[in-house]
Amino acid sequence: MLNADPLVARPKLVSAALLAQALDGLRPQVRSSAEMWRALTDHYVVDLDDVAALLPAIEPETQWLPTRD
Repeated sequence: MLNADPLVARPKLVSAALLAQALDGLRPQVRSSAEMWRALTDHYVVDLDDVAALLPAIEPETQWLPTRD
């Protein structure tokens, strides 16, 4: 699924420093990491591995099994 219009030129964030600046600029506008991914890919050309390295991972809550009696 294509998120952005391919005919519109988007800036390329090719270094971690530029990507970090973009993340800081977008933080006030987004409420979740999913929205951050969407905003980054809509406005910039980014390396998704670099974005994943900078955004905090969402770990699922641990669900313990009931004890056996």
